[in-house]
Amino acid sequence: MLDPQGTSGVPWIPRYLTNFAPKEVSHRFADVLIIGGGLAGLRAALEVDSSLTVIVITKDVIRQSNSSYAQGGIAGALHPEDRIEWHVRDTMTAGGNLCDLDTVEYVIGQAPERIAELIEMGTRFDRKKPATAGTAAQEDASDLTLGREGGHSHNRILHANGDATGAEIMRAVIEQVRNATNIQVVENAFTLDLLTWEDRCRGTVVADGDKKFLFWAKETILCTGGAGQLFRETTNPSVATGDGHAMALRAGVEVRDMEFMQFHPTVLYIAGSSRTLITEAVRGEGAYLVDSTGYRFMEDYDDRLELAPRDVVSQAIVTQMEKTHAANVFLSLKHLDPEHVRERFPGIAKAVAEFGLDITCDPIPVRPGAHYMIGGIAVDRNGRTSLEGLWAAGEATSTGLHGANRLASNSLLEGLVFGVSAAREATKAAMKSDDDSLEVFPISNTELQNSQAALDIYDIRNSLKSLLGRSAGVRREAKSMTAAIETIERWQSYVLAQEFPDAKGWELQNMLTVGKLLCAAALKREESRGVHLRTDFPDTDDKNWRKHLCFRGGQFELK
Repeated sequence: MLDPQGTSGVPWIPRYLTNFAPKEVSHRFADVLIIGGGLAGLRAALEVDSSLTVIVITKDVIRQSNSSYAQGGIAGALHPEDRIEWHVRDTMTAGGNLCDLDTVEYVIGQAPERIAELIEMGTRFDRKKPATAGTAAQEDASDLTLGREGGHSHNRILHANGDATGAEIMRAVIEQVRNATNIQVVENAFTLDLLTWEDRCRGTVVADGDKKFLFWAKETILCTGGAGQLFRETTNPSVATGDGHAMALRAGVEVRDMEFMQFHPTVLYIAGSSRTLITEAVRGEGAYLVDSTGYRFMEDYDDRLELAPRDVVSQAIVTQMEKTHAANVFLSLKHLDPEHVRERFPGIAKAVAEFGLDITCDPIPVRPGAHYMIGGIAVDRNGRTSLEGLWAAGEATSTGLHGANRLASNSLLEGLVFGVSAAREATKAAMKSDDDSLEVFPISNTELQNSQAALDIYDIRNSLKSLLGRSAGVRREAKSMTAAIETIERWQSYVLAQEFPDAKGWELQNMLTVGKLLCAAALKREESRGVHLRTDFPDTDDKNWRKHLCFRGGQFELK
């Protein structure tokens, strides 16, 4: 039952999502192929040597990614009164005793340099006064407005335009990519699968409209982002359907820690609204969490109050909702300076105003929602995966930085660091090959049936999202997860063997594949750690479970 690949009698999973024959489709070639147009993918593209050709493929426009939706900011020990080792300590503490110290020190140590690069690219972080042209971040930190978020011991969060940090960073990076003559961006194209031949990644299968393409590359970097759309309540955009995780699974690439989905404590919860993220920086500025009776409850759960790590706050909110028989709790900012609140959080103020709420005086209804996929494709410090020729960076990966719970505002930093690392190594590998080494391999697929069943794709998708929210959300237990796996297997039995004509069907197939593995991993880990809370195993078990749960080739392994 725990075998999502079918070797224990569960539904068959195809190797490829679509039929294709090399002589019947178009072919494209690149030295380095990058799948995903978020921060990790674009930063990787910029790091590839300019003598090499780079193609970036994204299934939407490049502004549509989790990176663009990041509100809170990017963390770095830039202030003279802060230290890198304190940032390392905070990251380790938040990670539930599962972070890899070497990786944490590697990533956190690069924060000043990577942030300085963003500023040099033209990123306009919020400052107390205008920046001096050409001044590096660490040389001018006294003028940067540094905020604080849950789990951080010091103010070290850079933000831009108040609560639109990701959008501003992406604006600057996209401009650099557009100006690079060796980088081509292919937008609105769906990457279905990795092409593999003789135990090496050779490129990808891509659908662009009603046409299929085989993209061949010397080296491929996977930067496909997260999987928040597996859950009904999520901060992620519609594109975050776990496509990279699924295509890696089908190609036999090792994935790790898939049970660790981080739920952001404060997601706007109003009927008719999108589930907008209410950034952790709101609590960093002093907002209170109160329940439906107006009681400020965090003091009952943690001495750090609203600035406790996300897993602690999310679990406290769920408990308080149960106590009060309410569907949500509230954020209150009415005790803060209203002018500062409007200036600091213009995007949130606008979002809630559409529903008749004033952020400065009205309680804002919130509840936890799926936010960040901590688990993913296992990579080393250089972004190398278990498949030769394949590299990965960003939210699609498991690097060891986050452990069992991600510290706020470390995700953009991770994407930058591993985007650079993966691109540098992919560049070295690609430059070892001559240009004429790019060739077509005899890879094809003819095993799928055209979709004949009258499937309501949206109904299955919505049912899956609700099922995972109930069974593998903030709280989990064996009985409900076992039932969820059985239900997903039934859906897989008549969905996975079909060949669908468009992204909605492919996304559903990917979501079923990743959703089942998430449940299977959560059922396998019989303890509570970080974002993974088992009500039937409420204690942390370091003796047996202070390890990574890895999955490859149909089998789990603890490492």
